[in-house]
Amino acid sequence: MTASKSKLPPVIPTVVIAAAGAAIFHFIGFPAAAVTGPATAVAAATIFGVRTAIPPRLCDVIFLVIGAQIGSTVTPDVIAAALTWPVSLLILTLTLIAIMVLVPISLRLLFGHTRVTAFLSAAPGHLTFVLGLAADLKAELPQVVLIQTVRVFLLTLIVPVLISFWGVSGTATFAGQGTSSTYDLFLVLVLALLAGLGLKRMSVPAPLLIGAMAVSALSHGSGVVAGVAPSWLTMAAFICMGALIGTRFGGVDKSLLRSAFFAGLLSTVAGCIIAAAGAYLAALLIGMPPAALFLAFAPGGVEVMAALAIETGLEPALVAAHHVFRLVVLGALLPLFAIRYRNG
Repeated sequence: MTASKSKLPPVIPTVVIAAAGAAIFHFIGFPAAAVTGPATAVAAATIFGVRTAIPPRLCDVIFLVIGAQIGSTVTPDVIAAALTWPVSLLILTLTLIAIMVLVPISLRLLFGHTRVTAFLSAAPGHLTFVLGLAADLKAELPQVVLIQTVRVFLLTLIVPVLISFWGVSGTATFAGQGTSSTYDLFLVLVLALLAGLGLKRMSVPAPLLIGAMAVSALSHGSGVVAGVAPSWLTMAAFICMGALIGTRFGGVDKSLLRSAFFAGLLSTVAGCIIAAAGAYLAALLIGMPPAALFLAFAPGGVEVMAALAIETGLEPALVAAHHVFRLVVLGALLPLFAIRYRNG
């Protein structure tokens, strides 16, 4: 019996735990339960020694489905609204700079991190790039990895609660679109995969998500395909997305985890406060729901925030576009800030 259990692929208990977490969070009425429940349940199980994993191929499917669902929200009305987005993109850039200046100071003062470790731990996204810089700049890599993981995890939990206070009143719902035909869905996903692989060769961040979003937006916006993916498929993608976040807590030293948790909590709360201020200002200027702008300004997790935007109906196209722009800006700002902190 023990031998057979040891051979059980870790993805199976991971998905079971994630589904149970989603059901529990849905039962208690927690916001975005399909993402937050699995993230919490799998993280807890991982910390207590359960072997959890989401295979890379399954991750690819998750990003393709979520990206395709985002793109299906693109309509002529969304395109018209995009004319007002440059204002919010400018404000988003200013909030990123504020986060990258203020949060590292807090981490240094309260947790004694070096300048470069504090800077990279506070970076609001672009994790792969951040880890590459951490290795090159001799930062405390375990601290950076843990704080960044805690940040993404807490964002998954905190952001839905915060947007519920503002009121979930988005206009990007899927009602009336109908379910896509099998042929249309297959066509979008195949083209999305090809686009994503092309973007991956170009080292574009989140290539499958962005490729799927672009292909779906073009095909739906032009009328070539219609409808959205079946609800069971998108629900499964949300659950697996939450599970993926929870798996990042494997093999962590408990004392280091405790310190990283509080540092990540500080980083997340400070970043959210700055982002919320920018989002509220942008909402006043462009006339969009504040909750949608907060999702768009949230400091990290393009895949997670996009998934939350879909589930809540809060302008997924706007949210995804802002997060892609955030990654582009971070790609330019991180090296500039890294030079400043090189000797820290």
